[in-house]
Amino acid sequence: MKLPKHVFLSILAAILASCAIQNGNKLDVTKSPATIRVMAYNIHHANPPSKPDFIDIDAIAKAIKDQNPDLVALQEVDVNTIRSGKFNQAEEIAKKVGMSFFFAKAIDHEGGDYGVAILSKYPMSETSIYKLPTEASTKGEPRVLATAKIILPNGKAIRFGSTHLDAQRPAINRELQIKEINRLATMEMLPFIIAGDFNAVPGSTVINLLDQNFTRSCQKCEFTIPVITPVKTIDFIAFKPSTKFSVQSTKVIPERYASDHLPVISVLKLQ
Repeated sequence: MKLPKHVFLSILAAILASCAIQNGNKLDVTKSPATIRVMAYNIHHANPPSKPDFIDIDAIAKAIKDQNPDLVALQEVDVNTIRSGKFNQAEEIAKKVGMSFFFAKAIDHEGGDYGVAILSKYPMSETSIYKLPTEASTKGEPRVLATAKIILPNGKAIRFGSTHLDAQRPAINRELQIKEINRLATMEMLPFIIAGDFNAVPGSTVINLLDQNFTRSCQKCEFTIPVITPVKTIDFIAFKPSTKFSVQSTKVIPERYASDHLPVISVLKLQ
């Protein structure tokens, strides 16, 4: 005999309530593991390399939506610039993919702002922008680290960061910047994930410094740039090894139209 819906739901609620008690104590659901889909994506201000002077926000949004990430670290994001239009790219992408956003300005650009951003499916607070150092003599472009506190569905809190390190050929600024990120990481008490474009390859001094304070989600990493025939990996997702993350998978997405970088997605489990 099929039970009426309201009777079935009442029985189910009772079962769940009884399961939530073990040895006379309520189970703490915040101790259950959380699986997090994280994406790193340098979006090249939503300009497809094959179409100079054309902005295709829809293509970036589709590339993100197709992977269904929980958290996204964006780089090369325009806000109210001449080249991209008078709108906030992070906000527009967030609307299209159903996520919240935080934009972190690095520099003034063409009458607007240019920097990095965070997208999140989950509640986001304590957003911060940290200016990263550059050696004055290099006249390097200012860079930032954006961070936010994220509350996962199981109630756990983590810190998530997006960054884009210096692109000059000499590594001096990147080395200064990753050292500052490492310093900030040592003071972070929450589980900390960082993602972005590091403009450095595995085996370089910069990535070796990153590896001192973070565990990359890939050790033999797929190439991320250029998009047509990629030859090097400079986009990474990493986490503080002192926290109980495990890597379920990491892959580079072969989306070759929307940007000059391929997006990276990692599935991490937090115990």
